[in-house]
Amino acid sequence: MNKETARKVAGVLLLGILTAIAFSKPMKEYWQIPKQLVLFEGDAVEFPAASLPVQAAVNDRNAPETLNIERKNGSLSVKAKRRGHETMVLQVAGMPIKQVDVNVLPTLKVIPGGQSIGVKLNTVGVLVVGYHLVETENGKKSPGEAAGIQVGDIIIGINGQKIENMSDLSPFIEEAGKTGKPLHLKILRDQHSMTVKLVPLRDRHDDVYRIGLYIRDSAAGIGTMTFYDPKSKTYGALGHVISDMDTKKPIVVQNGQIMRSTVTSIEKGTSGNPGEKLARFSDGEEVIGTITTNSPFGIFGKLTKPLPNGPFTKPIPVALANQVKEGPAKILTVVENDKVEQFDVEIVSTIPQKFPATKGLVIRVTDPRLLKKTGGIVQGMSGSPIIQDGKLVGAVTHVFVNDPTSGYGVHIEWMLQEAGIDLYGKQKKAS
Repeated sequence: MNKETARKVAGVLLLGILTAIAFSKPMKEYWQIPKQLVLFEGDAVEFPAASLPVQAAVNDRNAPETLNIERKNGSLSVKAKRRGHETMVLQVAGMPIKQVDVNVLPTLKVIPGGQSIGVKLNTVGVLVVGYHLVETENGKKSPGEAAGIQVGDIIIGINGQKIENMSDLSPFIEEAGKTGKPLHLKILRDQHSMTVKLVPLRDRHDDVYRIGLYIRDSAAGIGTMTFYDPKSKTYGALGHVISDMDTKKPIVVQNGQIMRSTVTSIEKGTSGNPGEKLARFSDGEEVIGTITTNSPFGIFGKLTKPLPNGPFTKPIPVALANQVKEGPAKILTVVENDKVEQFDVEIVSTIPQKFPATKGLVIRVTDPRLLKKTGGIVQGMSGSPIIQDGKLVGAVTHVFVNDPTSGYGVHIEWMLQEAGIDLYGKQKKAS
């Protein structure tokens, strides 16, 4: 065997040995122990270490005891005793092999929702949702389209004056039509503002000047309350952004209200045809809260009136994204009148996201009664809280169109952050 062949054989053998080591049980256990770990006070986590002769100790032995670390039943157990930051050092035969940064947070508790709520949003300015052809003596034309205005644009000003709702436009259009002077429209497009000129045209049928645009200044619908904090009155609902039904773009919110809602019937979901909760706003449309934010993680604001709850009347702990696991769970939602009920689901998969992102969970409805009633997840169920092992872990957000028994969920960690509730125990200043 020549030297070149020997080197190749040695390389293959070395690669095989390294591969075998990498996939060996001790190495798999080693890689399962993360470099960073976040826990709430009182939480405990165990890592398999039956094949790995590892011991662990805190870096600063003189610091107040933050963690309780011990080996038991073939596992490495780490329990968070008090708030603080600690470095855990893993050792084999007294030699350090890995450091784990452990951050212990104060326990955070909120009340899970499940109530059906009515939602009313008022947009910033006036939203353009389509073009209208004005029939003039010289043919049909849309002045708005000719001016370069696009569907999804938001009209926020005319001739230097602020525009808040549709009725604000009429006097400007009428005046421009009489004088022949163009309107200077300030529009918001993809968070950038610009000014365009528009000349209204007179409709020959009713002798009224028009700008050739379909517009909207509000939206309404139903959803489900996810959580609320009884101290700050902060709430979160829906778990996903509210988009305009025509433009499919997120609605930029000026303000809004939530109110009690009663489920009147259910359109059962089938493959290819998502179902829907049919509901009505409660008598008198009693406002129970404000809406200040419409984001990818839901709507948020403050409760102004108490929100009665069924199964849960006291706060329960929340779980971080990395603490959620596959397995049985429950959701809270309303399928009849205004009664909040618990239903069985299974968390099929969970992504331990380190940064805010949607669709962190996949869930499947397993409750026979809910499957019979709704077929699984239906529209209007968005925001239904997901509870696992007594902790609020997330909210239902979307249904799989081809499989209504399953759908996506969002981790509650991101909804809490979006609501302005700091997981480090401080309440951000309300906007």
